[in-house]
Amino acid sequence: MPSMGELDDLRTNLRQLIELERASGVEWLPMPRTSAPSTSAPSAVMPITAATQTNPRREDEYSPPVAVAATPARSAPEQPLAQDRWTAPADLIEQPAALALPRIATDIAACQRCGLCATRKQTVPGEGNPTPAVVFVGEGPGQEEDETGRPFVGAAGHLLDRMIIAMGLSRSEVFIVNAIKCRPPGNRNPEPEEIAACHPFLMAQLAVLRPQVICTLGNVPLRALFGPDIAGITRVRGQRRDWQGIPVIPTFHPSYLLRNESGKKPAWDDLKAVLTLLGRTPPAPMRREG
Repeated sequence: MPSMGELDDLRTNLRQLIELERASGVEWLPMPRTSAPSTSAPSAVMPITAATQTNPRREDEYSPPVAVAATPARSAPEQPLAQDRWTAPADLIEQPAALALPRIATDIAACQRCGLCATRKQTVPGEGNPTPAVVFVGEGPGQEEDETGRPFVGAAGHLLDRMIIAMGLSRSEVFIVNAIKCRPPGNRNPEPEEIAACHPFLMAQLAVLRPQVICTLGNVPLRALFGPDIAGITRVRGQRRDWQGIPVIPTFHPSYLLRNESGKKPAWDDLKAVLTLLGRTPPAPMRREG
């Protein structure tokens, strides 16, 4: 056991170290974890095609607060607590997206801040090009996404692929992400506290991706970006909005289009509005044979 003199020396050294760090601009020091985070590996997030590319930050973009010490993981809390919400590390937004996105995915994989962690098989952080022209934001993972860890791989995903191709783009040119990162049981709509728990992850992803256009798919991502009081998707689809200086075009979720054939024409009009914002000429519609 150290003597009183040794303890006094230790306190003095620690005080000097803290004062030196504070003088250097450091505003927080991480606390050690008392329990290990989830060991589930993050799923593939994106092809790393531009690891050395830099993305200068604009003044009107998302600016994360100074990071706070990580909260130890807990098993299946009933609801997220405000102090448990993930906070983007202070240096994250300054990094190229190809480096920042895997860091966010790792934290998503370890997240236990709402009850969905108890029922998920895998987290679904998102995937695509780290420097995309367009980011598509969906609602949440379904069964196939929960099993694979990839977004939009079920029936709705196949339709989204066709929509992207119809725009003259490919899946490797865009980034696809969901407002929440874990599957709600039975594919039910996510609860407000579940959306709130994932909200900082989505904000950080959009901030590092810095797309030219964001296209939201359905009500959940629309309200995740603009709040719960915004009108429903049938009233605001196709109407341009702005998030942190980035234009946003809301449209129907592909799962809705699978059930409602009449929604496909207005959805295509919305996608043409996205192309117009990109400065691209919408391709001519493909004719069906037979």
